[in-house]
Amino acid sequence: MRSSKSSKVEQVKLPWDPIGLMAGVDEAGRGPLAGPVVAAAVILDDSKRIRGLADSKQLTPLQRDRLYDLICEKALCLSIAQASVEEIDRLNIYHATMLAMKRAVEGLRLKPAKVLVDGNALPRIEVLAEAIVGGDAKVKSISAASILAKVHRDRLCKELHEEFPQYGFAAHKGYSTPEHLEALRLHGACRHHRRYFSPVAATMTLSPGGGVTVTPS
Repeated sequence: MRSSKSSKVEQVKLPWDPIGLMAGVDEAGRGPLAGPVVAAAVILDDSKRIRGLADSKQLTPLQRDRLYDLICEKALCLSIAQASVEEIDRLNIYHATMLAMKRAVEGLRLKPAKVLVDGNALPRIEVLAEAIVGGDAKVKSISAASILAKVHRDRLCKELHEEFPQYGFAAHKGYSTPEHLEALRLHGACRHHRRYFSPVAATMTLSPGGGVTVTPS
């Protein structure tokens, strides 16, 4: 897998927050061996409370689906974006994730005064931003973004499963489970796999012309 090391944007801690709309941003799908990385940006409506918002990883699929619908119904505005497998292979997963976040923020119908991003790095955006480690469990708008990104990506993986059922994408969502690794061993990689992630790269060889050939073992 290509190195994802990169210089991170320096954080400037201000003693005040600007007046205006706050957007929460989070991503889903940095670790899987297949599928896009998805990011969401959400501006919540303070007058329409959504009960149960939490880090998407702490919720059941049913809870996430219910909250997904509530967020879409009650949020002031939201945006979901992604970076493709091709962009992940070309840029590396870190930069592709930042790109997906940037697209999500820029896709908001309303421009926020500040963006709160889960994690310790920021996408390059033309809005004041702050990175918050563990933000998906601390900030409601980031929790909402984590739920949107997770549910959207899970639904994309179900579509991938319909196209390539032999890999079991609907169950493992592209992650490196024993079942997924065994499917890679038997069938090689498909076009939705991230070529530079090492378990995928192990199933591929360079052709004489320099291209990549998928080779089931």
